[in-house]
Amino acid sequence: MMRSLHHYWSFLEKSCTLDTDSPEERRSKVTLVVITSLCTLASVIWGTLYYAIFGPIITTYITYGFTVVLGIALLIYFKTKRFAFLLYVFFFMIFWNPIAMQWSLGGFAASGVLMLWSILAPFSSLMFQDIKKATGWFLAYVILLLFSLYFDGYVSQWAPPLSNKVSMLFFGMNIIGPSIIIFCSMMYFVNAFQREHERSETLLLNLTEEREKLAEMTVLLKKMFGRYLSTEVMNSIIANPSALELGGERRRVTIMMTDLRGFTSLSERLEPEQVVQMLNVYFEIMVEVVLKYNGTINEIIGDALLVIFGAPQDIPDRTQQAIACAIEMQNAMAQVNEENRVQGLPELEMGIGINETEVIVGNIGSSKRSKYSVVGSGVNMTSRIESYTVGGQILISESVCREAGEVLRIDAQREVLPKGAETPLRIYEVGGIAGGYNLALERKDPTLVTLARQIPLRYKVLEGENIGKTGLEGSVVRLSEKTAVIALAEPLELLTNLKMNIGGVDKKLSTRDFYGKVIERLEEIEHSHVVCFTSVPPEVDAYFQSHRQHAAKPAAR
Repeated sequence: MMRSLHHYWSFLEKSCTLDTDSPEERRSKVTLVVITSLCTLASVIWGTLYYAIFGPIITTYITYGFTVVLGIALLIYFKTKRFAFLLYVFFFMIFWNPIAMQWSLGGFAASGVLMLWSILAPFSSLMFQDIKKATGWFLAYVILLLFSLYFDGYVSQWAPPLSNKVSMLFFGMNIIGPSIIIFCSMMYFVNAFQREHERSETLLLNLTEEREKLAEMTVLLKKMFGRYLSTEVMNSIIANPSALELGGERRRVTIMMTDLRGFTSLSERLEPEQVVQMLNVYFEIMVEVVLKYNGTINEIIGDALLVIFGAPQDIPDRTQQAIACAIEMQNAMAQVNEENRVQGLPELEMGIGINETEVIVGNIGSSKRSKYSVVGSGVNMTSRIESYTVGGQILISESVCREAGEVLRIDAQREVLPKGAETPLRIYEVGGIAGGYNLALERKDPTLVTLARQIPLRYKVLEGENIGKTGLEGSVVRLSEKTAVIALAEPLELLTNLKMNIGGVDKKLSTRDFYGKVIERLEEIEHSHVVCFTSVPPEVDAYFQSHRQHAAKPAAR
């Protein structure tokens, strides 16, 4: 039975209350609905009884009027959830209606002390209002009771003839009715209190466990944040949770984008486990460097990193820190490749582009899933700058060069026209940074060997005016491990990307594509260019290596 009552109370709470109501408001609303509903039901029973005994007299109409008014009030409440409205109607009707019915039936004795129902007004006021208002209702009830006693002799002349059994029935009903309503309302109050007490006990019992879970979660969150943010950024977010709310702001930041040269074709030749192993080694070392320089890792997309300097934490010397970070990352590639060699994996090369720009940063997404992100055309421009790099190179925009100042060592500069841009973009190749950093790129100058026999090749321009043009031929004149001097059919712009195939060899080798980027134009041979290889399959690399070894033999004698 208690379980059934519990389900009944739960149903009433769902239908009578709002989701935003507090536990106290829920108790008050459900109790008022219970009392009003019981009084409405009682009025139907009383009205039917009066009609059966007395016929259509004024008391019957008063009783049914009470039923209609309270019924309409309940319907309005269920639609609007206006607690104050239902409370006002109930107080008015339960206080005056029993008195009017008692007077119309001929006083205390004839009505069976019908006025006892009016005690529900001060009782309900005590439950739903304060003591002061409840005292006022009770005093009004006592005054009206004394007034009714005083004038009872005058109204008793209206009393219809009743048998003792009917009089006793009226007395019993008017005692039992209010008693049932008071009991039911108090039962709900006690039931609700017990449920809250049980919940409180459960919360108290689980408090220690929850604290332990909270401590574990804090440690876990720090570990999760620590993988992507510096300690300062992580602590600022934990200290200020409102920073995680959806929203954004305009901020000037330095953006760094990295990418492994030729990694897509490399990953196609390796087993998935080897690709993951190689990436994990690479990211383990690179992320450590990024966090050392207070960078915020915004994205890890395949083999690429998108890093922000200056958000969410402001960094006054962000451009210098970004460049120092980039140099240290390039130098750390030696450690990455050393670990790859130990594992029997190929070497990797990385290009880095850096741009200083104004973007929108903040938590972007939905309430269920969001991330701290950066949005703006400057992000795309950073990607374009990075696309001009070759392995081991750092290219920066003019805004970065200007912001960083004279501490930079600029090895080269050139103008490029990125795809979709209306004006040329000047980019700078960084070789080092002075000031408090004193870092320089540790790179080996390629030793170009003049080939005994030039290697014929076919090539296709992947961008610029001659994009997509096929049937172009050239030849490799000098060759190193990563670069080559190639005589082409016509002059090409610097940083042009080429797709190439070896000529004069068997079909299996001639169909192997390899890629490079023009990094320098030479005057000594017509239309000759220095091309840095960005992706070379093992078969082509082995072929080039045999030519280098053959070309080096005469020099060794």
